[in-house]
Amino acid sequence: MYIHSFRLIAPHRLLEAQLFNQHYQNYEDIPNVPDRLRWCRHHMGLMQKEVAELIGISRGHYIDFEVGYVDYYPKEIVDKLAALYKIPVDDLLDDYNRFLYKGQGKMIREYRESLGLQKKPFARLIGVDPNLLRAWEADQKRMNINSWEKYFKNLIKA
Repeated sequence: MYIHSFRLIAPHRLLEAQLFNQHYQNYEDIPNVPDRLRWCRHHMGLMQKEVAELIGISRGHYIDFEVGYVDYYPKEIVDKLAALYKIPVDDLLDDYNRFLYKGQGKMIREYRESLGLQKKPFARLIGVDPNLLRAWEADQKRMNINSWEKYFKNLIKA
């Protein structure tokens, strides 16, 4: 007697994937990171638990990424997800996370220097405390999404 095993996809999960794929027929149409992650997972036929195990995080942590409970995706996790899904990191991330991924300090410093400004005059120009600007440029403090949208979204292309 032989025992065969195969992955069973629960009907509601299959229906969810079908509805999601009807909404987004092309990866390029997806406007946000959570839906990009979900699209990739569905197309590989994986469950959230499996993805979490493959990249070394908890299922709850991965669910937070797919649901959109976070606005920041750490570099080491993004690298693992991009490798798993076989897509370039740039295609996976939104502009804010691409800015952080490429190095916010480097991006800010290059922009400031392109204007020919030192830190204090640049901080005054954009209306932030010079110490905060120093911390951003030194990558000692991660810029939150609201600050990025207010000060850099339209100035720096990631």
